[in-house]
Amino acid sequence: MDKERIILGIDPGTTVMGYGVLRVINNKPVLESMGVLILGKYGDHYVKLRRIFEKVIGLIDNYHPDELAIEAPFFGKNVQSMLKLGRAQGVAMSAALARDIPIMEYAPLKIKMSITGNGKASKEQVAGMLQRILHIPDEDMLPQLDATDGLAAALCHFYQSNNPLVEKKYTSWKDFINQHPSRVK
Repeated sequence: MDKERIILGIDPGTTVMGYGVLRVINNKPVLESMGVLILGKYGDHYVKLRRIFEKVIGLIDNYHPDELAIEAPFFGKNVQSMLKLGRAQGVAMSAALARDIPIMEYAPLKIKMSITGNGKASKEQVAGMLQRILHIPDEDMLPQLDATDGLAAALCHFYQSNNPLVEKKYTSWKDFINQHPSRVK
């Protein structure tokens, strides 16, 4: 029987932070939880950063994830927005580091590509595909697409870490075959 593992996915933001928790049982991902942290009500940027840290620590202490998958900031036109987003991401990463949780960072294009097959997919397309893949009932879908973006980061990590060619480095086909004899017939 395969070991159970939990993946926490984070879509960092300073207005809304999205998160998703996947429980992987027998190599099958199942939705454990998803949600958002609404930060727009806080005027002070440093208060927002503290709330992000506290929320991520709370998620870690509640779900005990084995790994954190986080969306990397994308390069936009507004430098100030990019700096704030990078701070939000850094604070979420600091919370994981404080609890010794390994962190994997994925570009938005990589996440969209792994979920929908299209790196330019809309947030709505990503949410719809997650709903189908994870069999999420309509009533459990949240209006904030930041939640499904966080969940998408977790599922992207599941797909990436489940692929032996991505997870491990091989020096040759012989090396791969030696490490995976059951895959050769």
